[in-house]
Amino acid sequence: MKKGIVIGNVVSTRKQESLVGSKFMEVRMIENGRETEDYVIAVDSVGAGIGETVLLTVGSSARLALANQNAPVDAVIVGIVD
Repeated sequence: MKKGIVIGNVVSTRKQESLVGSKFMEVRMIENGRETEDYVIAVDSVGAGIGETVLLTVGSSARLALANQNAPVDAVIVGIVD
């Protein structure tokens, strides 16, 4: 898993059918306790908001966190850091 901070949302009115209803968030990655210059667009599965520190799962296993495990997803927010 990876850690990041949600910096914005992404609106997409046209998308692949299996992604309809998904909430997309822009996440700035954190490594070694510091924000990096790397960003990722992730599907939100936990209701995260802008400014929150989140846990992400990335790669082909990310889709396993979603109800539709055949969705073309490679990053999913799976937790909010307290």
